[in-house]
Parts: sequence; structure tokens; C-alpha cells
Amino acid sequence: MKKILKLSLVCAVLLTGMSTYAIDGNDNGKNDFNLHVLKANGKMITFAMNQTKKANLTIYDKDGTVLYSESASGKDGILRTFSLEEFPAGTYFLEVEDNAKKARHEITITDETSVLSTKAVSSVYKAGFSANNTSVAVR
Repeated sequence: MKKILKLSLVCAVLLTGMSTYAIDGNDNGKNDFNLHVLKANGKMITFAMNQTKKANLTIYDKDGTVLYSESASGKDGILRTFSLEEFPAGTYFLEVEDNAKKARHEITITDETSVLSTKAVSSVYKAGFSANNTSVAVR
């Protein structure tokens, strides 16, 4: 009887472990450090980062040359509008970096419009980062 109970427990743990997945975000629906594109009007883009109080913003061209850099801060988050009128058509990258994470977002500029990707093309967590607000769900 004990062997059956132990075997059942081991099977339950294995099956639970196989169906574990990560949830992007925290319980209140706001993702810390996610970039939200609010509007794009021609070559002007406006974006917000909720719950990010301080971050470095850098725009690179496709060769990695820094075209613009600033240290941004806000009380409840960061809200920025960039005019990309002077940028020639092509692909650029917006890098957002805070104490815990560095993420790159793609900017595509055509003759009339500019588009900023809401999903990061790359994300790197820094060493020593504590994942206190990370949620994991088990089916």
C-alpha cells in the first residue's frame, strides 16, 4: 500500500512539473517593464512604460551606432514621444534598460510612417535580479 501511495505521489509530481508554464506579468494585469505603444502619427511615436520609474533609453541603427540616448524617469512610469522625422527609412532599435533588465524593441521607419514593436526582439535580465513579481501557473 505504501509503494502505491509513493508511486502515485511521484507520478502526480512528474505530471504537474510537465504542465508548468510561465505567465507574462503580475497579478494586477500590469507588466513591469513592458513597453506600450500609445499612438503613432506619421513619424511620431508615443510609448509608455508602466511601473518603471527610471530607465536609460537608447536608439541604435542596424549597425549598432548610437543615434540618441537619455536617462528617463517618472513618478508612476515613463511616457515619451519621439519625432523620427530626421531618420531615413530603415530599421532601428530602441533599447530600454533599468536596474534589472535590458530590452530591445524594433523601430521600422518608412517614407511616411514609423512603427515601434510592442514585443521586445531581445530581453536580458541582469545578474542579481530577484524575481519577486514573477508568476508561475501550474495546470
